[in-house]
Amino acid sequence: MSALIAKKIGMTQIFDENSNALGVTVLSIGDCRVVQIKKNEVDGYSSAQLTLGTKKNPSKPIQSHFKKHNTEPGEVIMEVQIDENFSYKPGTVLNVKDFFEVGQKVDITGLSKGKGFAGVMKRHNHSGQGASHGVHKVHRGGGSIGNASFPGHVFKGQKMPGRMGNHKRTVQSVTVVGINEEENYILVNGSVPDNKGNIVKIQSAVKVSKWQ
Repeated sequence: MSALIAKKIGMTQIFDENSNALGVTVLSIGDCRVVQIKKNEVDGYSSAQLTLGTKKNPSKPIQSHFKKHNTEPGEVIMEVQIDENFSYKPGTVLNVKDFFEVGQKVDITGLSKGKGFAGVMKRHNHSGQGASHGVHKVHRGGGSIGNASFPGHVFKGQKMPGRMGNHKRTVQSVTVVGINEEENYILVNGSVPDNKGNIVKIQSAVKVSKWQ
């Protein structure tokens, strides 16, 4: 499985060979580099720790971890699954051309945008209560959440107000529409989770439809 981490730069528009406009997201791999290789014989599983960018004031445990592997401290540390063909050593800067190609399907994982504490109308698309005469000031309220005598409790999973967004989300089978080897960035069709400037994970698609 091919996987990298990248910084979300934002969205733009390009034109394909048929002059059709495509909305694309720019993901910069930049100085994505290997921190540590975890092996099945030692750690019980195979993965690679990757980092990106530079961290200004890392804590001492983070400093010692990067120093142990002769790598400059980065903004984040993310683990990605690797196979037996992964031959890169700690400190190696990765290039997007060695992992993905134009037309390939990829899965992209990031955090959805946080909306804060939200009511049921915004969070669950409830229609709200009546707006006519005789209705108390509960127009945007959720209404009843259960009976008093039976069952006498609120069922698990009841749609109620609460924190909206800021959850880990993956968009699947996104098409790679462009690659720049020199600047080390990738263009993918459509939007991806997370805010601009945040780190997302790109990996080869798990499920690819034969109709795509």
